[in-house]
Amino acid sequence: MSIWGKLAGAAAGLAAGGPLGALLGAVAGHYVIDRPLRDDDVVFAVALIALSAKMAKADGEVSPSEIRAFEEIFKVPPQERRNVERVYKIAQQDVTGFDAYAKQVASIYKANPAILEDVMDALFHIAKADDKVLPSEIDYLKKVAEIFGFSDFEFERIKLSHIGGESDDPFLILGITPDSANDEIKKAYRRQVRENHPDTLIARGVPEEFVAMAEEKMKRINEAYRRISAERGL
Repeated sequence: MSIWGKLAGAAAGLAAGGPLGALLGAVAGHYVIDRPLRDDDVVFAVALIALSAKMAKADGEVSPSEIRAFEEIFKVPPQERRNVERVYKIAQQDVTGFDAYAKQVASIYKANPAILEDVMDALFHIAKADDKVLPSEIDYLKKVAEIFGFSDFEFERIKLSHIGGESDDPFLILGITPDSANDEIKKAYRRQVRENHPDTLIARGVPEEFVAMAEEKMKRINEAYRRISAERGL
């Protein structure tokens, strides 16, 4: 799956409009389409380019590790790696604020918040690529989450599923509280497993390569459920 083919192939057919459409117009047309495309594929890809580039700007620069993390998501061919940096720079230098991109993404996926969480997952994956997540990056991610409509509780759940925290609360990772009944715990766990299942991810229109990244998230979810199960005797 080539992101470059996606951008080129979508140039004439995707009516994204807004800041995402403007970014697409800036980078499309330079590459040759390699397969039929779905609009969701392109919107997801362009949204992630824009928001990850703006996040990189939050810590001052685009690091090689951040570029590699992006490549892990989209499996960018080696011959296109220089173009990754080019697209990032275009998005970084764009005077449009990150909030404009985030608001458009939120509007596009307002009926499917699971995809908005997929975007957050990808941004966390990129943020932690250099083995540290700076406070400025956390602030940025929280602001994006707010625009996406996630509550503070939901943001903490997403964050803990990627980078942990002071408490590393297993209940919070599952999106529940310590006073949740056993049935609620099991339902929450099954929901998380279902939402991160490969078939579910692909059905939402995210890149196939995204599945490997979701496995990392599932490790924390499984560990959280294991800890709770041991404590509750489930």
